[in-house]
Amino acid sequence: MFDTGNTGFMLVATSLVMLMTPGLAFFYGGLVGRKNVLAIMLQSFVSLGWTTVLWVVCGYSLCFSGDIGGIIGNFDMAFLNGVTPDKVFSTGSIPLLVFVSYQMMFAIITPALITGAFTNRVRFPAYMIFLTVWLLFVYFPMVHMVWGGGFLQKWGVLDFAGGIVVHAIAGMAALASVFFVGKRSFIESGPHSIPLVALGTGLLWFGWYGFNAGSELQVDQITATAFLNTDIAASFAAVTWLVVEWMREKKPKFLGLLTGSIAGLATITPAAGYVSPQSSIVIGICAGLVCYLAINLKKKLDWDDALDVWGVHGVGGTLGVLMLGLLGSTRINPSGADGLLFGGGAFFLKELVAVAGASLYAFVFTYFSLIVINRITPVKVSRTEEESGLDKSLHGEEAYMDV
Repeated sequence: MFDTGNTGFMLVATSLVMLMTPGLAFFYGGLVGRKNVLAIMLQSFVSLGWTTVLWVVCGYSLCFSGDIGGIIGNFDMAFLNGVTPDKVFSTGSIPLLVFVSYQMMFAIITPALITGAFTNRVRFPAYMIFLTVWLLFVYFPMVHMVWGGGFLQKWGVLDFAGGIVVHAIAGMAALASVFFVGKRSFIESGPHSIPLVALGTGLLWFGWYGFNAGSELQVDQITATAFLNTDIAASFAAVTWLVVEWMREKKPKFLGLLTGSIAGLATITPAAGYVSPQSSIVIGICAGLVCYLAINLKKKLDWDDALDVWGVHGVGGTLGVLMLGLLGSTRINPSGADGLLFGGGAFFLKELVAVAGASLYAFVFTYFSLIVINRITPVKVSRTEEESGLDKSLHGEEAYMDV
């Protein structure tokens, strides 16, 4: 029956991943101006509720029940039909209920990541429609293809905790949304609360141990490897970012350290359980450098990705998948694959094709879905609403009462 140790661990891991969504809300909330704090935080918190509804109604079933063309599941387990307390999920001998809950937390945070790109510009009704269709037509199929028995999984594509399924597709969707909504009319002076960003970073970093180590779905040596690799990559990326920015701007920046850590966390995610701790050092350094350069490129190209979702999550997730294709080792995880540096050229190509294809699909679908949504209800706020701040103009609330 059930393994109580594995079950207890997975319940803790599920709780940690749940905590990441409020952590993201604080992270994004600190980065925006005082007049838009509640609007951006609401977009994260509402996913806790609405994504759960969709997950119960059809999301879990579309991800993990049956198979239609290797692309999507079926509706056999809609409304969690057949998910009973006595059902065992084979890996780790945990209750199926725990696996359903764990995967639900991934579904909750993934679309919330996108919101940082179009902050201060999108109306709430349009966001709710977008949240719904993006989950149904991007996230759920991608989960099925990579983790739920779809064609990418059968082809041999690996993604330990969501480099493709979470970060790459969210980052590319963010970039597409930026191209659609255009630039902000009123650019804020900068983050209104770096301490709030630090709080969010701490919660995200803490939750990421459940995100990565929990993806083993049981307690063993791979769990410990993924846990350690998560911290190593985050730390090396944070320090790399700090040093590079310090050299360029002549001052050490706290915000840079925080952003670098998130870049490292996103980059190690697909590889956490498949590479050695030594490889995670390389991945962390590359994450800090490449994501920093990506954000500077974004600035030169004048893309108004307000909170650098593409540069951190899109580039970081994609880089992590490619680094897995280079540095993966069956000596670390026999269930994994050898990367290019260990003779696995075919595996590297599979990872490259998978992340490129998934990213392209996420970008194209997001852009055209926003065109359709805009015909139903306006996507972009008015100039007056943007100038007043979305907290007051859209929600009638204020985070801070001026005295």
